[in-house]
Amino acid sequence: MRALLLDTCALIFITEDQRIKQEAADLLNSVYAGGGVTYVSPITAWEIGLLAARSRLQLLTTPQRWFSRVLDVPSVQLAAMGPELLMESSFLPGKPPRDPADRIIAATARDLGCTLITRDRVLIGYGEQGHIHVVEC
Repeated sequence: MRALLLDTCALIFITEDQRIKQEAADLLNSVYAGGGVTYVSPITAWEIGLLAARSRLQLLTTPQRWFSRVLDVPSVQLAAMGPELLMESSFLPGKPPRDPADRIIAATARDLGCTLITRDRVLIGYGEQGHIHVVEC
């Protein structure tokens, strides 16, 4: 069973009980039921903070507490984001995303061999190039 990686947009939709595509919901449920891992990147914490600071994401608590609660969910783990991964995000094959956060997400999915769950059209397009496995949510 392939582990999952949640992009920031997917994490927000899932935690805010927004409707996601059935394929993504089935995959999340399957990984959870099978004892698999769903990863969240540390860059997502940064993006959540920016969205909250710019009032583009309304949270009922602080962004720090919100993100901490995400990591308290069984089977959810924080992905590693060391210097090697950050450098790898600079050397992605094909035509990778220009956004640094998206590059880090793509590099993390490649490094961990994860399926990326996202709504981000650029990351979906990168998956269509065959460089990462993507399921749209």
